Amino acid sequence: MLAPLAEAGAHEPLPSSLTRRRKACLLAHSSRTAARQPGSVRRRAISDARRREARHNEAVPEGDTVWRVCRRLNEVLAGRVLTRSEFRVPSLATTDLTGVGVREVISRGKHQMFRFSNEFTLHTHFRMDGVWRIYRRGRSWSGGPAFQIRAVLATGDHDVVGYRLPIVELVPTADEDTVVGHLGPDLLGPDWDLDEAVRRIAARPDRAIGEALLDQRNLAGIGTFYRAELLFLHGVHPRTPVSSVPNLRRIVERGRQLLLANRSRSEQSTTGDLRRGRRAYVFERPGQPCRRCGTPIRTEEFGPVGQERRSYWCPRCQPSP
Repeated sequence: MLAPLAEAGAHEPLPSSLTRRRKACLLAHSSRTAARQPGSVRRRAISDARRREARHNEAVPEGDTVWRVCRRLNEVLAGRVLTRSEFRVPSLATTDLTGVGVREVISRGKHQMFRFSNEFTLHTHFRMDGVWRIYRRGRSWSGGPAFQIRAVLATGDHDVVGYRLPIVELVPTADEDTVVGHLGPDLLGPDWDLDEAVRRIAARPDRAIGEALLDQRNLAGIGTFYRAELLFLHGVHPRTPVSSVPNLRRIVERGRQLLLANRSRSEQSTTGDLRRGRRAYVFERPGQPCRRCGTPIRTEEFGPVGQERRSYWCPRCQPSP
């Protein structure tokens, strides 16, 4: 997985992801275009569109990628004074932070928190489509059309530009809990509390473990990649009720270990192999043979209405409850 951050002329190019609707439109457009072309060209066009869709699926950020984005943002902003600020959202349209110092940039689960010297905090979130890009001063911005820019923070050395950010809000630093106080213990944060995370998950024993792990109110940072891989590593089907999971504490503990192992690199791997196509056991491998037993990997979407997420599992290594 690639983090939604890129620095022009310096760091790794890390693309943002597309929403499900935009991906569907992309595939549909490619299919319609290909339908007017010869057979071999049509098949190749549709195949290319599906590969693009798969790459974007991989780019949905989880706690470790957001942590890495914030670390890089902190490197270029912390301790510096803003020479320009611009917010292209209605609620902050007249806000100007020019001349204000940046204290630090930190992650809180999948949220980004920019703390300023005036005791205010900029809170942003990527969800499916957002991205922060870093440009050396004077370089052109290339993260998308200008109308997709939601925030600009500049220093004497860098321009930091937020594209397609669905959440951009400014709150008093003392009131940060109003925007992130609902989150459970942060797997990569200083407040990590294993006992509390397990307690929150266990509080709803009839809930599917696959849903519980994605609920950021239980623990902050796990997404569909780690959900799928963690449950495979422990032989637990995603629909297993929490009360029937024999090793809940160990699953949560290993989740943190995996995020810690991957947070400092762009590649997310649970197999120990960083080569493309070899980094995951089950995630985004539907129909492919299980790396342990050879059984085809299965997939489905499930979860609360309106919050369904795709899940992957091996029907032999992770038998149905």
